[in-house]
Amino acid sequence: MRVGMVGAGLQARRRGPVFSKIKDAKLVVMSAEHEDHAKSLAAQFNCESAQGWEWVGKRNDLDAIIVATPPHLHEPISVLAMNTGKHVLCEKPLARTLEECKKMIEASARTGKVLKCGFNHRHHPAMLEAKKLADEGKIGKLLFIRCRYGITGEPGREKEWRADPRIASGGHLMEQGIHAVDLSRWFLGEFREVACFRETQYWPLGDLEDSAFMMMRGEAGRMASIHTSLLQWKNLFSFEIFGEEGFLEVEGLGGSYGTEKLYFCPKKYGKPFEVSTTEYRGDDKSWFLEWQEFVQAISSKRPPLGSAQDGMEAMRLVFEAYRFSDKSKKQ
Repeated sequence: MRVGMVGAGLQARRRGPVFSKIKDAKLVVMSAEHEDHAKSLAAQFNCESAQGWEWVGKRNDLDAIIVATPPHLHEPISVLAMNTGKHVLCEKPLARTLEECKKMIEASARTGKVLKCGFNHRHHPAMLEAKKLADEGKIGKLLFIRCRYGITGEPGREKEWRADPRIASGGHLMEQGIHAVDLSRWFLGEFREVACFRETQYWPLGDLEDSAFMMMRGEAGRMASIHTSLLQWKNLFSFEIFGEEGFLEVEGLGGSYGTEKLYFCPKKYGKPFEVSTTEYRGDDKSWFLEWQEFVQAISSKRPPLGSAQDGMEAMRLVFEAYRFSDKSKKQ
């Protein structure tokens, strides 16, 4: 498989190294708005560099495109790629608006090309194992999820594209918290009620939140609680799944979030608590495993794990959260 990548920022630096571990895929070209930004990274990955993104429609030697740009470019690049015969792995959030998401999904259906949303958190080994254990009924009927996910913001963030509402889809709940929203849907299914309080408490980001508390409720009273923040002065990821017969927790994502771990604690009345711990040490494997899933979805002609539809539904829930929060402030 011959692959092109649009974008030369942080996500490109995370996804590019995957191709050194794969025999049947080659990163052929990567680009940025200014070609100089792409050249140094392209040299690291031993591929061509290009400027802009319009070249996507002119290259007939590529099988797939990775869209690793800010959200305002996701829809035009993805649609162009699919219209010219290429499968697409697009970063989250899937787009800026639900209307843009719909256009991308329609293009995928019309062309028969796979469109995957970059929900790499589903592909962390600890998360995959937690889902397997939950599906096997190891903790019984699932009841609720509690997620805390935060990162330390840095001075100057207000100058980045993430602080520009014309480019970004939303604030930190949309930027980072959407992973937790997607994971909650994956474990618990659809949600019909959403509540949220969001604030810009510290960083000068205008109307874009740097901290948010979100609650969701779905079928049979299943609930999810999410706190995401740029004010987490020590990076944190904790995703807890509670069932009638025990609980699971995924802690850490590697790197600054700490070693990735899975805790499994069955319910035992009147006995000492027994918690089994599995540590997943070493490099972050989610990028490699996500790419494998993308390729397998293409070869099997099936929707990928973390589909475009999943991307749109997660965005819809975040937008509902924003509406709830904004309405509560006016009361």
